[in-house]
Amino acid sequence: MKLPMTMMDFFKKSEGMWLSQRAVHRFDSAADESGESNLIIKVLDKTDPTILEICSEQGVDSTSVVGGASFMWQGNFKEGEPNPNYGAILIDVPNPDNPRYGKFFRNKGYVEGIPVVGIYQFADDGVLTIDTEYERNQGQERCWFITDNFRVRVSTVKMMNGVNLMTYSSERRCVLPSELDEMMETNRQRALLSM
Repeated sequence: MKLPMTMMDFFKKSEGMWLSQRAVHRFDSAADESGESNLIIKVLDKTDPTILEICSEQGVDSTSVVGGASFMWQGNFKEGEPNPNYGAILIDVPNPDNPRYGKFFRNKGYVEGIPVVGIYQFADDGVLTIDTEYERNQGQERCWFITDNFRVRVSTVKMMNGVNLMTYSSERRCVLPSELDEMMETNRQRALLSM
């Protein structure tokens, strides 16, 4: 398995639909936010109108952008298109001297629903670490691939009085109906050839 060592490689390896199983621990509440959802990731070209619009809104020089990705969350059993209110766009601006480091601009943050800037780096073992400063919180997320079709994410959110929230998510790539149809047709063709 080839480990992604740039954000765009990470986006490309993550493209598709994932079943995300999340365990959440809040230090200030007994509320359980654990659960399952579908995470839908789509790679965006640097000339995508959505990326150019966010660059304009956040004052980002579009010539420094190499691309981006859209992230959408949807309940497991929900039919139809995901609700755009449960989504975000990330724009990748790598360090020109070392693309394993960089920053991304996000139109909406996880913790606070405002535009944010995250700083990222890839370790030698392929673990992606993202640090994000919000108005009242700090977030850190780590993500890595166990296999091409299974990845893990852990995150913490710190408020001024300490760590408030920790999450662990395991994510399995889903086979889309169109991909399943294609696999079935490939197997039908194999079966016909072997007769």
